[in-house]
Amino acid sequence: MSTLTKPNHIGRKISRIRELRDMKQEALAQALGTNQQAVSLMENSETIEDEKLEQVAKALGVTAEAIKNFSDENMINYFNTFTDNDFSSTNGAFGAFTSNNQCTFNPLDKLIESYDENKKLYERLVQAEKDKVEYLEKLLKVK
Repeated sequence: MSTLTKPNHIGRKISRIRELRDMKQEALAQALGTNQQAVSLMENSETIEDEKLEQVAKALGVTAEAIKNFSDENMINYFNTFTDNDFSSTNGAFGAFTSNNQCTFNPLDKLIESYDENKKLYERLVQAEKDKVEYLEKLLKVK
């Protein structure tokens, strides 16, 4: 049998979509209200009733048509539509991401700034406590 004349094996398509969704057979079985063995049998079946296919499609979050028309080649073509020339021009597939991740400040300077800010806040807190103690002492002397 050549690869050009593959049968339309719905069970394999369901299995592949389930794997792409990172779903285990047990999870699909639970969503369908059945057991893992039934899902395994279904994935080994070449054909499935339309009503059951609708239930499986709903559990997988796709349409029955998407399952019927699924192929790995279509998936590759689908994801290739997201490629952009900017990604391939610099630093490989992640060039656009890495080129924008350059620091425009010195992290040590920011750390020292935050340390100085914390020091100022602490000094203000200590001064507020001193003022409070002084006020309370005045109140005690008055009485």
